Amino acid sequence: MARFRPGPRGLAALALSLALGGQALAASRCPAIPPRVPLPVEATPTAVPIPDWRQRADQLTRQATARDLSGTRVVFIGDSITQGWEPTMWDLFWGSYAPLNLGLWGDLTQGVLWRLHNGQWPSSLKPDVAVVLIGTNNAGWRSKPEDTALGVAEIVRFIETRSPATKVLILGVLPRGADASAPERPTNAQVTALIRQCADGKTVFFANPGRTMVDGAGRISTNVMFDFLHPTMVGYAILGAAIAEDVRRLAGR
Repeated sequence: MARFRPGPRGLAALALSLALGGQALAASRCPAIPPRVPLPVEATPTAVPIPDWRQRADQLTRQATARDLSGTRVVFIGDSITQGWEPTMWDLFWGSYAPLNLGLWGDLTQGVLWRLHNGQWPSSLKPDVAVVLIGTNNAGWRSKPEDTALGVAEIVRFIETRSPATKVLILGVLPRGADASAPERPTNAQVTALIRQCADGKTVFFANPGRTMVDGAGRISTNVMFDFLHPTMVGYAILGAAIAEDVRRLAGR
Protein backbone atom coordinates (compact mmCIF):
# COMPACT_ATOMS: atom_id res chain seq x y z
CA MET A 1 0.00 0.00 0.00
CA ALA A 2 1.43 3.35 -1.01
CA ARG A 3 2.07 5.83 1.78
CA PHE A 4 0.24 9.13 1.77
CA ARG A 5 2.66 11.99 1.24
CA PRO A 6 1.15 15.45 1.79
CA GLY A 7 2.01 18.05 -0.79
CA PRO A 8 3.49 21.48 0.00
CA ARG A 9 0.09 22.97 0.84
CA GLY A 10 -0.74 20.09 3.13
CA LEU A 11 2.57 20.42 4.93
CA ALA A 12 2.04 24.15 5.34
CA ALA A 13 -1.44 23.60 6.75
CA LEU A 14 -0.13 20.97 9.16
CA ALA A 15 2.68 23.26 10.31
CA LEU A 16 0.25 26.11 10.85
CA SER A 17 -2.13 23.88 12.79
CA LEU A 18 0.67 22.75 15.09
CA ALA A 19 1.98 26.27 15.52
CA LEU A 20 -1.43 27.58 16.57
CA GLY A 21 -2.38 24.73 18.83
CA GLY A 22 -4.56 23.09 16.17
CA GLN A 23 -7.41 25.61 16.50
CA ALA A 24 -6.89 28.26 13.81
CA LEU A 25 -7.78 26.02 10.87
CA ALA A 26 -11.11 25.17 12.49
CA ALA A 27 -12.06 28.83 12.64
CA SER A 28 -14.07 30.22 9.76
CA ARG A 29 -14.08 33.97 10.27
CA CYS A 30 -12.05 36.46 8.20
CA PRO A 31 -11.34 34.09 5.29
CA ALA A 32 -10.18 37.09 3.26
CA ILE A 33 -7.19 37.37 5.61
CA PRO A 34 -6.11 33.74 6.06
CA PRO A 35 -3.34 32.55 8.38
CA ARG A 36 0.00 32.03 6.73
CA VAL A 37 3.28 30.28 7.48
CA PRO A 38 5.15 31.65 9.26
CA LEU A 39 2.82 33.92 11.16
CA PRO A 40 4.20 37.43 11.64
CA VAL A 41 4.71 38.58 15.20
CA GLU A 42 1.68 40.85 14.84
CA ALA A 43 -0.51 37.72 14.55
CA THR A 44 1.24 35.72 17.28
CA PRO A 45 0.46 36.05 21.01
CA THR A 46 3.42 38.11 22.21
CA ALA A 47 3.96 40.24 25.30
CA VAL A 48 4.63 43.86 24.36
CA PRO A 49 8.18 45.00 25.25
CA ILE A 50 7.09 48.09 27.17
CA PRO A 51 8.11 48.52 30.81
CA ASP A 52 5.34 47.33 33.16
CA TRP A 53 3.12 46.18 30.26
CA ARG A 54 3.06 42.62 31.61
CA GLN A 55 2.23 43.87 35.11
CA ARG A 56 -0.66 45.96 33.81
CA ALA A 57 -1.87 43.10 31.62
CA ASP A 58 -1.85 40.70 34.57
CA GLN A 59 -3.75 43.20 36.68
CA LEU A 60 -6.41 43.52 34.00
CA THR A 61 -6.64 39.72 33.81
CA ARG A 62 -7.23 39.50 37.55
CA GLN A 63 -9.96 42.12 37.30
CA ALA A 64 -11.61 40.27 34.42
CA THR A 65 -11.55 36.91 36.19
CA ALA A 66 -12.52 38.12 39.67
CA ARG A 67 -16.22 38.17 38.84
CA ASP A 68 -18.84 36.27 36.92
CA LEU A 69 -19.02 37.79 33.43
CA SER A 70 -21.99 35.79 32.21
CA GLY A 71 -24.13 38.95 32.28
CA THR A 72 -21.72 40.94 30.10
CA ARG A 73 -23.40 41.76 26.81
CA VAL A 74 -20.69 43.90 25.21
CA VAL A 75 -16.90 43.72 25.52
CA PHE A 76 -14.50 46.31 24.12
CA ILE A 77 -11.00 45.13 23.14
CA GLY A 78 -8.15 47.46 22.29
CA ASP A 79 -5.41 49.80 23.43
CA SER A 80 -5.38 53.14 25.29
CA ILE A 81 -8.19 54.52 23.12
CA THR A 82 -10.41 51.77 24.49
CA GLN A 83 -9.00 51.88 28.01
CA GLY A 84 -9.45 55.65 28.17
CA TRP A 85 -13.19 55.85 27.51
CA GLU A 86 -14.39 58.94 29.34
CA PRO A 87 -16.56 57.58 32.22
CA THR A 88 -19.60 59.75 31.53
CA MET A 89 -19.64 58.76 27.86
CA TRP A 90 -18.96 55.10 28.71
CA ASP A 91 -21.95 54.93 31.05
CA LEU A 92 -24.15 56.91 28.70
CA PHE A 93 -23.56 54.70 25.68
CA TRP A 94 -22.76 51.30 27.16
CA GLY A 95 -23.88 51.21 30.78
CA SER A 96 -27.01 49.18 30.06
CA TYR A 97 -24.95 46.38 28.47
CA ALA A 98 -23.00 45.43 31.64
CA PRO A 99 -19.90 46.21 29.53
CA LEU A 100 -16.36 44.93 29.99
CA ASN A 101 -13.41 47.13 29.02
CA LEU A 102 -10.34 45.14 27.90
CA GLY A 103 -8.35 48.13 26.71
CA LEU A 104 -4.68 48.49 27.68
CA TRP A 105 -2.53 51.48 26.83
CA GLY A 106 0.43 50.86 24.57
CA ASP A 107 -1.01 47.63 23.24
CA LEU A 108 -0.48 46.06 19.84
CA THR A 109 -2.36 43.32 17.99
CA GLN A 110 0.10 40.73 19.28
CA GLY A 111 -0.34 42.01 22.83
CA VAL A 112 -4.11 41.68 22.60
CA LEU A 113 -3.65 38.09 21.41
CA TRP A 114 -1.29 37.40 24.32
CA ARG A 115 -3.80 38.78 26.80
CA LEU A 116 -6.70 36.81 25.36
CA HIS A 117 -4.69 33.61 25.27
CA ASN A 118 -3.53 34.17 28.86
CA GLY A 119 -6.76 34.52 30.74
CA GLN A 120 -8.52 37.73 29.73
CA TRP A 121 -11.32 35.82 28.06
CA PRO A 122 -12.60 33.58 30.92
CA SER A 123 -15.09 30.80 30.29
CA SER A 124 -17.97 32.84 31.74
CA LEU A 125 -17.56 35.56 29.08
CA LYS A 126 -20.13 35.00 26.32
CA PRO A 127 -21.07 38.52 25.17
CA ASP A 128 -23.51 39.38 22.43
CA VAL A 129 -20.99 41.75 20.85
CA ALA A 130 -17.21 42.21 20.91
CA VAL A 131 -15.99 45.59 19.66
CA VAL A 132 -12.40 45.45 18.42
CA LEU A 133 -10.35 48.62 17.92
CA ILE A 134 -6.62 47.96 17.65
CA GLY A 135 -3.71 48.67 15.32
CA THR A 136 -2.67 52.30 15.64
CA ASN A 137 0.28 51.44 17.88
CA ASN A 138 1.42 48.86 15.34
CA ALA A 139 1.81 51.74 12.91
CA GLY A 140 4.06 53.42 15.45
CA TRP A 141 6.13 50.21 15.64
CA ARG A 142 6.36 50.16 11.85
CA SER A 143 4.38 46.97 11.35
CA LYS A 144 3.38 46.21 7.79
CA PRO A 145 -0.34 46.87 7.19
CA GLU A 146 -0.93 43.29 6.02
CA ASP A 147 0.68 41.94 9.20
CA THR A 148 -1.38 44.19 11.47
CA ALA A 149 -4.52 43.19 9.56
CA LEU A 150 -3.68 39.53 10.05
CA GLY A 151 -3.29 40.23 13.76
CA VAL A 152 -6.82 41.68 13.84
CA ALA A 153 -8.12 38.65 11.94
CA GLU A 154 -6.50 36.33 14.48
CA ILE A 155 -8.22 38.24 17.29
CA VAL A 156 -11.55 37.71 15.55
CA ARG A 157 -10.79 34.02 15.09
CA PHE A 158 -9.83 33.67 18.75
CA ILE A 159 -13.18 35.13 19.78
CA GLU A 160 -14.91 32.59 17.53
CA THR A 161 -13.16 29.69 19.25
CA ARG A 162 -14.18 30.91 22.72
CA SER A 163 -17.68 32.23 22.02
CA PRO A 164 -19.01 31.26 18.57
CA ALA A 165 -22.31 33.09 19.07
CA THR A 166 -20.60 36.43 19.77
CA LYS A 167 -20.85 38.92 16.94
CA VAL A 168 -17.68 40.92 16.30
CA LEU A 169 -17.74 44.59 15.33
CA ILE A 170 -14.35 45.57 13.92
CA LEU A 171 -13.66 49.29 13.93
CA GLY A 172 -11.41 50.89 11.37
CA VAL A 173 -8.18 52.23 12.86
CA LEU A 174 -8.79 55.82 13.84
CA PRO A 175 -6.89 58.58 12.03
CA ARG A 176 -4.04 60.13 13.97
CA GLY A 177 -1.84 63.17 13.55
CA ALA A 178 -2.99 66.74 13.02
CA ASP A 179 -3.79 66.35 9.33
CA ALA A 180 -3.60 64.02 6.35
CA SER A 181 0.18 64.50 6.05
CA ALA A 182 0.82 62.62 9.33
CA PRO A 183 3.04 59.59 8.55
CA GLU A 184 0.75 57.08 10.29
CA ARG A 185 -2.32 58.10 8.30
CA PRO A 186 -1.58 56.01 5.15
CA THR A 187 -0.65 52.94 7.20
CA ASN A 188 -3.80 53.12 9.31
CA ALA A 189 -5.89 53.64 6.19
CA GLN A 190 -4.35 50.56 4.57
CA VAL A 191 -5.02 48.45 7.66
CA THR A 192 -8.60 49.70 7.71
CA ALA A 193 -9.09 48.79 4.04
CA LEU A 194 -7.81 45.27 4.72
CA ILE A 195 -9.73 44.50 7.90
CA ARG A 196 -13.04 45.64 6.47
CA GLN A 197 -12.79 42.55 4.25
CA CYS A 198 -13.42 40.43 7.34
CA ALA A 199 -17.01 41.63 7.53
CA ASP A 200 -19.50 39.06 6.28
CA GLY A 201 -22.68 40.69 7.59
CA LYS A 202 -23.49 37.56 9.59
CA THR A 203 -20.99 37.16 12.42
CA VAL A 204 -18.40 39.84 11.66
CA PHE A 205 -19.26 43.46 11.00
CA PHE A 206 -17.29 46.60 10.23
CA ALA A 207 -17.66 50.29 11.04
CA ASN A 208 -15.33 53.18 10.28
CA PRO A 209 -16.06 55.88 12.87
CA GLY A 210 -12.79 57.67 12.20
CA ARG A 211 -14.41 59.49 9.29
CA THR A 212 -16.63 61.34 11.76
CA MET A 213 -13.65 62.54 13.81
CA VAL A 214 -11.95 64.65 11.13
CA ASP A 215 -13.12 67.66 9.15
CA GLY A 216 -13.57 67.85 5.39
CA ALA A 217 -9.84 68.41 4.88
CA GLY A 218 -8.86 65.48 7.09
CA ARG A 219 -7.77 67.64 10.02
CA ILE A 220 -8.25 66.60 13.63
CA SER A 221 -9.28 69.23 16.15
CA THR A 222 -7.78 69.23 19.63
CA ASN A 223 -11.37 69.46 20.82
CA VAL A 224 -11.83 65.94 19.45
CA MET A 225 -8.38 64.43 20.12
CA PHE A 226 -6.31 66.46 22.54
CA ASP A 227 -3.01 65.03 21.23
CA PHE A 228 -4.28 64.11 17.75
CA LEU A 229 -4.54 60.47 18.90
CA HIS A 230 -6.55 60.10 22.12
CA PRO A 231 -10.17 61.30 22.17
CA THR A 232 -11.42 63.98 24.50
CA MET A 233 -14.88 63.79 26.08
CA VAL A 234 -16.17 65.32 22.84
CA GLY A 235 -14.23 62.75 20.84
CA TYR A 236 -15.73 59.86 22.79
CA ALA A 237 -19.18 61.34 22.31
CA ILE A 238 -18.56 61.37 18.54
CA LEU A 239 -17.13 57.85 18.61
CA GLY A 240 -19.98 56.50 20.71
CA ALA A 241 -22.63 58.09 18.52
CA ALA A 242 -20.98 56.66 15.41
CA ILE A 243 -21.19 53.04 16.57
CA ALA A 244 -24.08 53.01 19.07
CA GLU A 245 -26.69 51.90 16.54
CA ASP A 246 -24.44 49.09 15.28
CA VAL A 247 -23.88 47.83 18.83
CA ARG A 248 -27.58 48.09 19.68
CA ARG A 249 -28.57 46.15 16.56
CA LEU A 250 -25.96 43.43 17.02
CA ALA A 251 -26.86 43.05 20.69
CA GLY A 252 -30.46 42.43 19.62
CA ARG A 253 -31.99 45.56 21.13
